[in-house]
Amino acid sequence: MAGSKIVPVVLAGGSGTRLWPVSRDSMPKQFLALGSERTFYQDTLLRLPPKSEGGTDPIVITADAFRFFARRQAAEIGVDATIILEPARRDSAAALIVAARYAQKLYGDDCLVLALAADHLVPDVKLFQEACLAAAAAAEEGRIVTFGITPTEPRTSYGYIKPGKPLGTPGAFAVTSFVEKPDRETAERYVAEGYLWNSGNFIFPAALMLSEAAKFEPEIAAGAEAAIAGAHEDLSFIRLDDKSFAAIPAKSIDYAVLERTDRAAVIEGRFSWSDIGSWDAVRDSRSPGEHGNVTSGPVALIDSHNAFVHTEGPLVTGIGLDNLTVVASEDAILIMPSDRAQDVKHLVASLKAEKRNEANEHIKIHRPWGTYQTICRGDRFHVKKIVVEPGAKLSLQKHHHRAEHWVVVRGTAEVTLNDTIRTVNENESIYLPLGAIHRVSNPGKIPLELIEVQTGSYLGEDDIVRIEDIYARV
Repeated sequence: MAGSKIVPVVLAGGSGTRLWPVSRDSMPKQFLALGSERTFYQDTLLRLPPKSEGGTDPIVITADAFRFFARRQAAEIGVDATIILEPARRDSAAALIVAARYAQKLYGDDCLVLALAADHLVPDVKLFQEACLAAAAAAEEGRIVTFGITPTEPRTSYGYIKPGKPLGTPGAFAVTSFVEKPDRETAERYVAEGYLWNSGNFIFPAALMLSEAAKFEPEIAAGAEAAIAGAHEDLSFIRLDDKSFAAIPAKSIDYAVLERTDRAAVIEGRFSWSDIGSWDAVRDSRSPGEHGNVTSGPVALIDSHNAFVHTEGPLVTGIGLDNLTVVASEDAILIMPSDRAQDVKHLVASLKAEKRNEANEHIKIHRPWGTYQTICRGDRFHVKKIVVEPGAKLSLQKHHHRAEHWVVVRGTAEVTLNDTIRTVNENESIYLPLGAIHRVSNPGKIPLELIEVQTGSYLGEDDIVRIEDIYARV
């Protein structure tokens, strides 16, 4: 058992565009459950070292847009996390150096920071926790320790680590070099020569990371210090100082510190691991069925071999598929040869350039109070399904260009309409005239479901004038 406190830091701010159309900017993969009961983020929180082994409550670093996902999903599994909000994306160096300084403030100079990606797949929790304790022992010797993974094949989608001389901790080695994602021939050589995959997960003394950052990247170190010094609490979130954080150079922790320090070490993690960074990684994480096909959701295949088909709802059928990947969401379908999974990010970039809404937004939009989903849209009308969680409420608001009709289909709504408050039960409706000040709340113990029909000359989401909001969005 490590003598120092182990402070888990979960990095949960990524966009996960290589798993489009299921993962999108508005709801990235770490907050999704791909064929599991829990999301990747929740699984990450649940495999942290227990407090009996020196672990502490986790620190989560995420984007402002994901703050309510992070808090709600942690609460669902009983995890009490400190959530720090990044005002802008500045890559992993800024996030980890901020986290190291914050952990140092909470737990002192001797604490260890266990930095983990929120979206990796690690099925064996016990082996992972054992590896964390072994890596913590190496970190206590004054090392920044990366979890290396023994390759199962010459993957070109991962970075590699060349281990050097053994260290005092069994299974730990000094790092000879970090190498970027190789081509196939080079990857085969790396595997033959005993290189390890770079998992992108680390453990290190907070004080050591801060001193190395000050040595190699003083601008990042100073910016992180200023961002924390100017931070404030907002609805139990920690908001970093916007100006200070935005001025930090965007660099990965590998480039900023790990590739330059002489304190880098690697420990071989004997647990199964995948970064689930592409659809071929998702396929490889599942057991194939008949003819090598891997399917998820309502799928029917005939005379198909080595196909990967994942659907989030629509029935997907196929005849004669061979080494194809098909991914269907409610509003978009991806079809590609299975060996082109790394190119999905280029497709998403093209969709963004065309300003396609599907590139960024899901058909179901998550808000701090619940969700809404478009059912039908046409000229001068828009029909939505709205779900409000128990105890939640929308902002008190009005619209300049549209009127609304609400029909309650499940639960009970408490509706504010100008100066009146009334209860609307199942199978009842209420009309909200253009310009009326209104709000809906869910006073019940079950989710409130209602159908909203908007009518008017302009139906954009930006036609909202918020007057009051419990989520500080005014």
